[in-house]
This record gives sequence, C-alpha cells and structure tokens, in this order.
Amino acid sequence: MSDPRENGSDFLPRFDAAGLVTAVVTDRASGAVLMVAHMNADAIAATRATGYATFFSRSRGRLWKKGETSGHVLRVAEIRVDCDQDALWIIADPAGPACHTGAPSCFYRRLTDSGLERVD
Repeated sequence: MSDPRENGSDFLPRFDAAGLVTAVVTDRASGAVLMVAHMNADAIAATRATGYATFFSRSRGRLWKKGETSGHVLRVAEIRVDCDQDALWIIADPAGPACHTGAPSCFYRRLTDSGLERVD
C-alpha cells in the first residue's frame, strides 16, 4: 500500500514529540548551507503567509522571525519537504549574514584533528 505521506501531494508534516520539524536553510544564489533551525505548525504557517522564514526557538519557547532584531531576514524562495515529511529544506535569499555571530553562515568552522578551524 502506498504511504500518502511519502507518495501523495498533501503536506502532512511529521512533527517530533515536541511538535517540531528540522529546517535546513540554504542560500538560493550560492547553494551554501546557512543555518539549521526548528519549525512548529505556527512557524510553518507564518513563513508561508509572510514569505519570510519564521522558526520556533526552543531556548526562548516562542516563534521568532529570522532577522527580527538584526534586519537580516530570510526571504523564502521555496520550501522543499523530505520523503517522510519530517524535515524541511528552505531555499532563501538572505538579507545579510545568517548567523547571529555575523558570519554569512552558521557553519563557519570545520572540525580538524586539532579542533575547530574557521573557514569563512
């Protein structure tokens, strides 16, 4: 029998026990991975309604629009859903650095034999 979540056309997110799905964000122009965050149903709805990435902050326990204080918003070009709908891929146009540290991406270090090394 065909699984409608995996083969159908309905959006049926598979939220975890905390009501979240993982969202990976990439830059539409460069393809670079910008950040990873989490979304609940309200964050997904807000993102779809506004066109700007909104996430659920586990540490703050609330929704947050990326760039709400810095102005470095993520304009969503496309949202893709993985095969079993438990992760989202957000393809976006960033208005500035994606990382709160000021780095273009949150993935600005690589793991080496001697520790972390900055790569941006």
